[in-house]
Formats: sequence, structure tokens, C-alpha cells
Amino acid sequence: MDSTELRALQKPLKDAYREDPAQALVPARAVAVLDGQSIGVSVDGFAGTTRAGLHPAAGGDGTEACSADMLCEAVAACAGVTLRSVATAMGVELRNASVTVDAHWDARGTLGVAREVPVGITDVTITFDFSSDADEATEAKMVSLAERYCVIAQTLQTPPKVSVQRA
Repeated sequence: MDSTELRALQKPLKDAYREDPAQALVPARAVAVLDGQSIGVSVDGFAGTTRAGLHPAAGGDGTEACSADMLCEAVAACAGVTLRSVATAMGVELRNASVTVDAHWDARGTLGVAREVPVGITDVTITFDFSSDADEATEAKMVSLAERYCVIAQTLQTPPKVSVQRA
């Protein structure tokens, strides 16, 4: 896809969202199903079902996905798609492109070992690695725009209100 095709694809959407902003509100949903006696869940997704369970640092055996890794995968996927979209819109061809997301969390928090230790990821680093024929300023602009428009990265930068309820 080139920039002309991308613009043609997105123009009717942008026009509709400008005319009726309510159309731009997109729902997202995931359901984790707890099964049997294991401390694991099944989450159906686009590419099939993922089994998630305890990370080895929390007592798991490493055979099931870790939710923190799944979050990193979501950030990497979103940032990669966004970088590709930005590059396409700018007419820049990317070569050997990848996005790596690194994060850390302290198992003492989730295990309740130390109340002063936060539960959850405490830092996230997104690394864009690519080559192109663009100059350094253009490549820096692409990375900046990819960060700005990546839905998942921006969600982490400005966390939404999270509500917890029982059905």
C-alpha cells in the first residue's frame, strides 16, 4: 500500500468521524475464562486462544503466557502498525523494521511480599529499529508520530479510569 491508497482508505473514515464524532468511539473487549482447577485462563483473540497463567517469578512453570508479556506484545504490535502507517503516509519505505518492547515488574508486589512495592509494570521502553532512505530528521519524526498515534502506548502514558465490578 502506498500513501495515496492509505489516504483513500482513511478519508471516508476521517470525514465520517469529523461529521459524527460518536462514530469514532470504538469498543474493545477481551474475556478470560477460568477453567477447572488450574491457576490459568483462556483468552480468545484474533489469532486463536491464548492460555495465560502465572509467570515463573510468581510460581508458574513457564508453559503459559504471562499477562505482562501479553501487554508488551500489544504495545509492540500497535507501535509497529502505527510506525508502518506513518511511514506509508510520509512516503518512506522501511527496511528490516522491528519494534521491541521491554518492561519490568517486581514480583514482590504481586505476591504481597512487600506492601511498599508497586503491583504492576513500572517502566516500559519501546525501541524502533529500522533502516530507510529518509534523512535522520524524517526518521525521528516518524518515531515521534508513531509514539503519538499508538493507541496502546498512549493508553499507558495517560492511563484511563479503570472500573472493577462484579457481574
